[in-house]
Amino acid sequence: MNKNRLVLKTLTIVLIVYLLFFLQIPYYVERPGSAVVINDRVEVDGQMDESDSHYMLTTVEIFKATPFSSLFQFLPYHSGVSEIDLLGNYEDYSAYRTLQRHYMDYSIHTAKAAAFNEADLPYDIDYEGVYVMSVSEESNFFEDLTMGDSISKIDGKSFENTDGFIEYIANQSIGDTVTLSVDRDGKSIDVSGELILIEETGNPGIGITLVTQSSITTYPEVTIDAGNIGGPSAGLMFSLQVYKMLVEDFDSSLEVAGTGTIAENGEVGRIGGIDKKVVAADRKGASIFFAPDDAISSQALEEDPDLKSNYEIATETAEAINSDMQIVPVQHIKDAIDYLNTFD
Repeated sequence: MNKNRLVLKTLTIVLIVYLLFFLQIPYYVERPGSAVVINDRVEVDGQMDESDSHYMLTTVEIFKATPFSSLFQFLPYHSGVSEIDLLGNYEDYSAYRTLQRHYMDYSIHTAKAAAFNEADLPYDIDYEGVYVMSVSEESNFFEDLTMGDSISKIDGKSFENTDGFIEYIANQSIGDTVTLSVDRDGKSIDVSGELILIEETGNPGIGITLVTQSSITTYPEVTIDAGNIGGPSAGLMFSLQVYKMLVEDFDSSLEVAGTGTIAENGEVGRIGGIDKKVVAADRKGASIFFAPDDAISSQALEEDPDLKSNYEIATETAEAINSDMQIVPVQHIKDAIDYLNTFD
């Protein structure tokens, strides 16, 4: 009897440990990630930046929770998000990561373009269409398109940018048949189907989520290795690193971190999780942190009176953790360059 009780007790303990610490639930926890030095991730004309300064991109770590680790969301600068809110239309985290890698690829292209624009140097950027990242079950192309397909033309027409692609579709009518030229695994195929109503916009559409596919050729050549980091938020820091190597070497003793999307024209955009990125940069010893100074519209404030700009959140976070970092607001790459030039 005692032996049976011992076995039952052991099994009960093992089951409790498994349920608490190992059973994954449809929930994710986000927390401060890393501040990653990018000096050795960027090459201009085959050369890396070997100066003593360090330029850093910042990340948010995301992990799938267990019942126990889900409690981490109550720690400072941690937060929880349900699987459906994080993944949206994607079936699993792997598909979500694929999307983030495509965002990073596009961000690298625009980072190069922004740096070369600011340096007044030549480059060529070629718009190649859009990547299909997901297909709605309501789409008439649901069985014809798959993640990773590249759409290069619609009805035989190519476009200079994604805005032109979207505008062409929006100017059609619901129920119209369109033909897509699709590149898949090195082969080109044409698929046709009727447009559906996209409820979010009220416009006709294909029923897909997409990211821009493009390539850029620079003179001199620039290569950027993002490793396994995804998303578009490293754009600003990559563009600054490239500009630094092209034009001028700022003060060599600076420890510079930051975040923000970057457009080809140099405009810096809002990102998520900036409080966690400030914490990551502070832990790494950054002395400067560039934060997007995004404008909050009156309409957005009406919907959410507590909404704050990235810069406001970054400043509040730095104060709360007693950081010595200088939080610098930027709306354009030139704002960051002008600030860095004050140290010359």
